[in-house]
Formats: sequence, C-alpha cells, structure tokens
Amino acid sequence: MATLLDGFENYLMNEKQASRNTITSYMRDVQQFIYYLQAEELEPETVERPQIIAYTHWLTEQGKSPATISRTLASLKCFYHYLLNSGCVGENPVRNIQVQKTEKKLPQILTGKEVELLLSQPKCTDAKGFRDKAMLELLYATGIRVTELISLNVSDVNLPGCFIKCGPSGKSRIIPLYPAAVQALTDYIQDVRPKLIAHPEEQSLFVNLSGERMSRQGFWKIVKHYQELAEIDKDITPHTLRHSFAAHLLENGADLRSIQEMLGHSDISSTHIYTQLVKQNLKNVYNKFHPKAF
Repeated sequence: MATLLDGFENYLMNEKQASRNTITSYMRDVQQFIYYLQAEELEPETVERPQIIAYTHWLTEQGKSPATISRTLASLKCFYHYLLNSGCVGENPVRNIQVQKTEKKLPQILTGKEVELLLSQPKCTDAKGFRDKAMLELLYATGIRVTELISLNVSDVNLPGCFIKCGPSGKSRIIPLYPAAVQALTDYIQDVRPKLIAHPEEQSLFVNLSGERMSRQGFWKIVKHYQELAEIDKDITPHTLRHSFAAHLLENGADLRSIQEMLGHSDISSTHIYTQLVKQNLKNVYNKFHPKAF
C-alpha cells in the first residue's frame, strides 16, 4: 500500500507538476479513502463504481459538506487515473460520479480605500516594517497565492524589469509590478533582507525574524495584525488581496484572459467569478446610494 501511495505522490509531483498544497490535499483524501477501504476489507484495485458511491454516502453521514465531497472525488479521480495508467485497474470507477452542486459564495474584496489603508499600516522604521510593507505591496500588485508568495526566491524578482516570475517549473508565469511595489521590494532586498537572513546562501525572498523562509501561518498573522491596526471591519486573509487584485483589474477595464493568466487559473471559468463579483458590487452601490432605491 505504501508503494502505491509513493507512486501516486511521485505522479503528482513529476507528471502533474501539482502544487505542494494540491499534493498534500490529494494525498490526505486518498489516505482517508484507503483507511475506509481497509475497514471494509477492500483493496483500491478491486473498487468499482458502487463502492465509490457508498463512500460518498459515508462521507455525508460523517457530516462532510458537498464541497468537501466534491474535492475528495477529484482526488480519487486523479488517483484512479494514475492506477489506470499504471495498469493496476481496467477502468476509472470515479468517472462521471458527481455530488449535488452547492451555490458558490462570492469572495469578499476590499475597496480601493481599504486597500490603501491596509498597505499604509506597516511603518518603515525597522526591518519588520520594511519586510511587511514589501510583502503586502507585492501580494496586491500581483494577486499571487500566499503559497506562491512565501515560495518566491530572490532570483524570481526582476527589479529593473518591474516583474516577478511565479509558479513551478514548466508552469511559471510573469506578472508585472506597479512602481510602489518595486520601490518597497527595492528597499527590502537591498537594505533590509541582508540583515535578516540567517545564512548568506539563503535563497528565500521573504524570511521571518529568525532569518528563515516565511511560513503561511506567519504571514497570515501579519495580515491579521495590520487588519486590526487599520480597523477594517472585514475578515481579511491573504486570499482577500488576491480577490481584490482581480476584481479591481476587472473594474478598471482589464480583460478576463489577462487576469486569468496573471492569477494562474488553468480554466477561465474560475476567473468568471470576478465578473459576478463586480456586478454584485455595482448593485450594492446602486441600492445604497440611488435616491429611488430605498
């Protein structure tokens, strides 16, 4: 069984070139499925469509949401695609199995004024302030995921060209930077980062105060800290700035294909949600301010 899981993990890393988060999620889902099969005295290679459906019912009984079950099915579909390619099974038992779709909630975004307020909170009076300023500016300038942000190396930043290179090898993308972000990065890289890194050979762009690569949890705490300082009455996460980046570009005339490329969405349907978001925001503004709307 361990060999099967190891092979699947190698498939995700080398053939699919999946992100670390995707690999972790898929492996967790598949391992949970295998534990379930062991309790039922079944082997993954002998599973057929009825057993997959029974598993989705079991997940429902465990209180799992439709969204979680959908994600699990995506993991299992990929797992059985690997087994099919490896000759371990004759067909994919997860094919065409779906759960009831749930209505997607539109993501929350910040207004332009709220973004400016948040970005103004780090005070460039010490190393931490310069670093935090650079991280927040870069996140809003590019809309990259928090995992991508903390995975950046110094070599991924091109200050003269005003852009960063982001993403895994073979799927990397180039994203421009606006002048304020370039300046914040210049100040941090040239004057601050050399004093923060624990070892001269450290490649990480952003490091914690111990001089090692910043973690997701560490950056999440940074965002929450500045949200509190700014007294913004919204639940701001690193992903909020990603959503705000996309929505603000769309509001100002950017086309969906360009936004899709910068966000790194493989399917443009993932980017279409920002069209709905902009329309909803316009409707809210209308209902709030038009004299005949209330």
